[in-house]
Amino acid sequence: MSPPKPLVAIVGRPNVGKSTLANRIVGRRAAVVQEKPGVTRDRREFPAEWNGRSFTVIDTGGWQQGKDADLIEDIRIQAETAVAGADLILFVVDAQGGITSDDAAVARLLRPETDSVVVVANKADNDTLSRESGAFTRLGLGEPLPVSAIHGHGVADLLDVLIQRLPDPHDGDIVEDPVPEVAVIGRPNVGKSTLLNRLVGDERVLVSPVPGTTRDPIDVMIELDGAEYRLIDTAGMRRKPKMSEDVEFFSVLRAREVLQRAHAALLMVDAADGVTHQDQRIARLAADSGAALVILANKWDAADLERREQTTYELGARLGFAGWAPVLRISALTGARLHRLGPALETVLENRSRRIPTAVLNRLITELAAEHPPPMRKGRRPRILFAAQSRSVPPTIALFVKGGTLDSTYLRFLERRLRQIYDFTGTPVRMVVRRGAGRARGR
Repeated sequence: MSPPKPLVAIVGRPNVGKSTLANRIVGRRAAVVQEKPGVTRDRREFPAEWNGRSFTVIDTGGWQQGKDADLIEDIRIQAETAVAGADLILFVVDAQGGITSDDAAVARLLRPETDSVVVVANKADNDTLSRESGAFTRLGLGEPLPVSAIHGHGVADLLDVLIQRLPDPHDGDIVEDPVPEVAVIGRPNVGKSTLLNRLVGDERVLVSPVPGTTRDPIDVMIELDGAEYRLIDTAGMRRKPKMSEDVEFFSVLRAREVLQRAHAALLMVDAADGVTHQDQRIARLAADSGAALVILANKWDAADLERREQTTYELGARLGFAGWAPVLRISALTGARLHRLGPALETVLENRSRRIPTAVLNRLITELAAEHPPPMRKGRRPRILFAAQSRSVPPTIALFVKGGTLDSTYLRFLERRLRQIYDFTGTPVRMVVRRGAGRARGR
């Protein structure tokens, strides 16, 4: 899986030279530049490179206060969307004009992202303006860097700082592990260790009918259909009242930690027992973690016809909230139908990284909202101004809303319609609601 390039968003009020700076960084005239404020209305993305590091530059429209509601609001929402998904934010101000009320307003909006902001004092075309640019420290976002985008002065120093501030390509969620980690989860004694041993082809993990044999997560490398995976066998997760030993409690905590970093999870359900309430809890934990999910109905061949029908019903009724996860009916003991696991994992991991182009997504959400408007809340009907996919692992849709918020029922409606159009089989899709410059809300 190739790592996505870091995103660098250029924001600021109109006519401070954002597009000129974007062109200077990219090394070509990519963004339209005119003296007239407000030429850039939509955010535009351009590939860039400096000292061997590749990244993507996002040029945004001028962020300003005012009462020209629709146009200004749309431009501001576009800029906020870029900020929401950016790894680094270049806040451009005019070194020749001093701090304006619009600069102060933008600074207030960016303050929660201070650690990711670099203030760029553009149009510092001489030494005097460079020295005076220190006044922008009053914005509370750190020491400004003076540059002249039109002449190129100081841009190399800015790029050096930019490269230093970008996330390490080998850290965090910027880069996906080239070998996907797959957590095997489920209640005690549902066959997790048996599955691992079957896939490895060796008695790698102790298998016992006594629940709770596996204490610590155990990982091994396996190959399925030519693809490598790091398979992690976790302790069976029980409800707290049934944990008689502290060691079992900490085993569950470690299993939760594994889920938080796993690319995918295999939830094993005992088909002979049916789907229990604890299976529901574990499935919810997996879905909330952001990992891709495949449900394995194990011991299928050991269940009689009536039990199979009942388990099939329970999979839909009790795990309906994860109805997007594929279900494989297998036998870890005999290996029956395990040949389907490789293609299933490949599919869900690919879908977990799926990205919808902003223009396409925004048009689709706008059409859905026009066809089925959000319900009234406290006498007001919320209006979706803009939609964008803020991240792709897992797919996360940011909805910028005016006049209230969206309830969970409407968010599920939007998610369901998206799934009808795009293949998100096996991956959770997160819907996040943003109101103006407020913090994220959603489910």
